[in-house]
Order: sequence, then C-alpha cells, then structure tokens
Amino acid sequence: MNFNDKTVLVTGGGAGIGRDVAERFAKAGARVIVLEIDPVRADQVRQSLGDGGHLVLEADVTSQAALDSAFATVAERYPALDVLVNNVGDALQVFKPLEQYSDEDFERLYAVNLRQVFQVTRAAIPLLRRRTGAQASIVNVASIEGYRGIPFLSVYAAFKSALGGFTRSLALELAGDRIRVNQIAPETTETPQMPVSAVIKPEYRERVSDWIPLGRFGEPEDMSNAVLFLASDLAGWITGTTLHVDGGALAAAGWYRTPQGGWTNTPVVESGGFIY
Repeated sequence: MNFNDKTVLVTGGGAGIGRDVAERFAKAGARVIVLEIDPVRADQVRQSLGDGGHLVLEADVTSQAALDSAFATVAERYPALDVLVNNVGDALQVFKPLEQYSDEDFERLYAVNLRQVFQVTRAAIPLLRRRTGAQASIVNVASIEGYRGIPFLSVYAAFKSALGGFTRSLALELAGDRIRVNQIAPETTETPQMPVSAVIKPEYRERVSDWIPLGRFGEPEDMSNAVLFLASDLAGWITGTTLHVDGGALAAAGWYRTPQGGWTNTPVVESGGFIY
C-alpha cells in the first residue's frame, strides 16, 4: 500500500496500536502527524519517525483548547489531510458494577472514548475536504467490547458501541465529499502497555484458543494492517463498515459464570472472583 504524498493524522500515536499505525504509514510514504498526551512517548515516536515532513505534537485530545492549538499548528504546516485515524480510547481502569460508578467516572469515560472523537473529527473534516486526491478516509479504533456484553465495563462498552453508530452515520454524511468513514474493532492486543501473555500462567497459555479461535492475542501490526487497508485505495468502495480484527473471538464470543460467582470469557488467569 502506497501513501506517498499523503498526510495522515493519528491520535494517541505515541504507543501501542497508535504508534504502530503511525510508523506503518510513515514507512508507506505518508507524512504523519501524531497527537500524543505523554511527553516521553511523544519524544520517542518523534525520534522513531525521524525526518520526512512528520510532526509530533503533545496534546490532550480531551481538551478543546489543546485541540484548537494543535489543529492551528497542523493547518499552518499542511494544506490538507488525506487520512484521520481516531485511535485514542481507554477503559481508564474503571471496572466495577454500574451502581458504583460516579458521575465523574461517566464524564471521564465519555471524554476519552467518544467526545474527543467527535471533536477531533469535527476539526479534521475541513482539512480532509481540501485534499487533492479523489478520496479521503477516516478510520476509528473501536473495540470488540462494543459488540458483546462485558460485565463491569458497561459504560466503556456503551461508548464503544456508540462509536459504531457514529461511524455509520458519518459515512453517509460525508459520502458526497468522497470521505470514507470506517472503523476497526480489535480484541485484546499485546502492547508494551498491555503485555497480556506475560500475566498468563504457562500452563494456561495453550487455552488461549478456547477464547480466540486463531489461537493468539492480537499484535499491533494486526491492527495497523487493517487501518492501512481501510485508508487505502484498496478499500475505495468501503464506507460505514466495521472490520473486526479479533482472531475470530466475536464469532465465538460468550460470557459464562465462574465457580467464584464472577463472569468470564477468558478462562486463563484468576484474579479474585473474576477470571480475567
């Protein structure tokens, strides 16, 4: 896939899936803009991308003021955008029954998983319209949890489900501008921030296939492959679609009660009353 002379903006591009997406676009010839809240990660991805017209900005995408400043800088440096990747999202370690959620929990989860997607996309649309190519593309990073029930993460799952509705509706809204809008829905992905295999007991690792039919957790490159495909001309007649990058987990999804009274669809690691 060739992205020569294309300009791509990736939110949360300093680590994990976002960093892999940013680096893959750069290797494919794109000029990459990264918005990253963490200064250390921002510096690391800045060094990784190197020269080539790239730009890494420290910005909290949940702050409208920070977004205004970041997009003012982007508009000064680049005449247009060809691709937007809304990668930021986080369960924020809020894992508890709904009646224990505070209003602050609701607001924090909304801000990072949905509101900022609206605000980033709103700011990016005028730049996407200015591109010189035939099409532009928006790719949102959702989650498998928006497509199955998950106890104690009900609010996070609700916002990820809402992202699907946003993707489909915006795809229709922007079709006349030839701006395609799609999303990926990853299953658990191995990253330095989430080293899933490291916490699984060796005797349980062979049981990962009980959860994920293809027998392993996702890798960042699995997600970046899907993002680049959806952003490329190969997907030129695809819009309003969710690509499930999950090793078949959604096809086999099912939550079951554990002997301890919790719930599981991942019977590999015990953590209190919840096998996680």
